[in-house]
Amino acid sequence: MESGELAGALERLDRVTRELREKCPWDREQDARSIVPHTVEEAFELAEAAREGDDPAMRDELGDVLFQVVFLSLLMEERGEGDLARIANQLTDKLIRRHPHVYPPEQSGRSEGIETADDVRRQWDEIKRDVEGRKSEKDWKKPALPALIYANKVQWKLDPEERPANAGAANPDREQAEAEIGRLLWEAVAEARSRGVDPELALRAEAERHAETLQK
Repeated sequence: MESGELAGALERLDRVTRELREKCPWDREQDARSIVPHTVEEAFELAEAAREGDDPAMRDELGDVLFQVVFLSLLMEERGEGDLARIANQLTDKLIRRHPHVYPPEQSGRSEGIETADDVRRQWDEIKRDVEGRKSEKDWKKPALPALIYANKVQWKLDPEERPANAGAANPDREQAEAEIGRLLWEAVAEARSRGVDPELALRAEAERHAETLQK
């Protein structure tokens, strides 16, 4: 894609978003709190399209997520708290800062010995701690996530060295492992139902109990 084509497409999207904010009664009434639930829904729909390997659906859902980003950026601009350009630049700076093996700063030495995805994750944690001021993996804000994602996040924070060596597409055992774990989770949900327990609430409560140690 030519840079001019990308810039033109984003400018058109920005223009339409501003027109909707000005001229559409529904869009005029929205604020961040009313929009974010839609953002979460769109993110889950994108995740499902990715899981299904449905490229046309992914294009559609990526567009919906992109609109959420542009619209929320416009709301911040209206409050004088930033705009899409500032957000994009802040993100780009963070990506460069967190990938010194790709964009090595002078005399940092951080790009040495980075050969695997696991090396990148360890370096990522070091940068968040040493450069961005997070004292440890326990220095984090509790996210509003579904219980299963939240529990996974808490466990990663509690045992950062136990992160999987490769959870990506290059993992040769991913499909078999997913099937086995899926059966275990299905059985846990069935057990919860048989005992009259909401599995989402139960897992959230257990994750919260472990998360309390992160704040100590």
